[in-house]
Amino acid sequence: MAPVRTLSEVGGLAAACTRCRLAETRTQVVFGVGSPKADLLFIGEGPGRNEDLQGEPFVGRSGQLLDKLVSEELGMFRSEFYIANVVKCRPPENRDPKPDELEACRPWLDEQLDLIQPTVIVTLGNFATRTMLQTTVGITKLRGRVHPLGSRWLVPTFHPSAALRTGGETVAKMRSDLVRAKRVLAGDTSVLTEVADSAVPA
Repeated sequence: MAPVRTLSEVGGLAAACTRCRLAETRTQVVFGVGSPKADLLFIGEGPGRNEDLQGEPFVGRSGQLLDKLVSEELGMFRSEFYIANVVKCRPPENRDPKPDELEACRPWLDEQLDLIQPTVIVTLGNFATRTMLQTTVGITKLRGRVHPLGSRWLVPTFHPSAALRTGGETVAKMRSDLVRAKRVLAGDTSVLTEVADSAVPA
């Protein structure tokens, strides 16, 4: 992919992407939304039905919960952070993206990270976390700590859809993970070596 200088230019190119089979079934590309200079970036798995229709990530009930938790724990709104997905087109029936689809779409995410230069990445759920950390370890074991990712820090947490299904305990853990991200953003280095009681060593 040719170098591009702005997120809007990258988004315009992505909107016409036909690199994988997901282009055949999508309504539209769901590129990402938020501040192009965000210190905090959230990464989910892929667009769902609502996102595919509206062209914006996390606009359904999961997105509403995420917005609520980020507002309450970090005092931030969507205009102040950035949110994207590992793949930019909805997989049919919300299935997991296939390896070749991930490979085809990864340059778009890499370009987003290069242009935004976030300090902290929060991955939402198993798929995004495993993809970014290149591991097969599950989210239950990975959350509760801060992971180095090149020059950045990655804080895994549950997908908000899981919190909607399972309720209070998962929501409480998401809150603690978001507080962890907030501490990293504030330069609190002590959080980098902490492990939550609920995190299981990998």
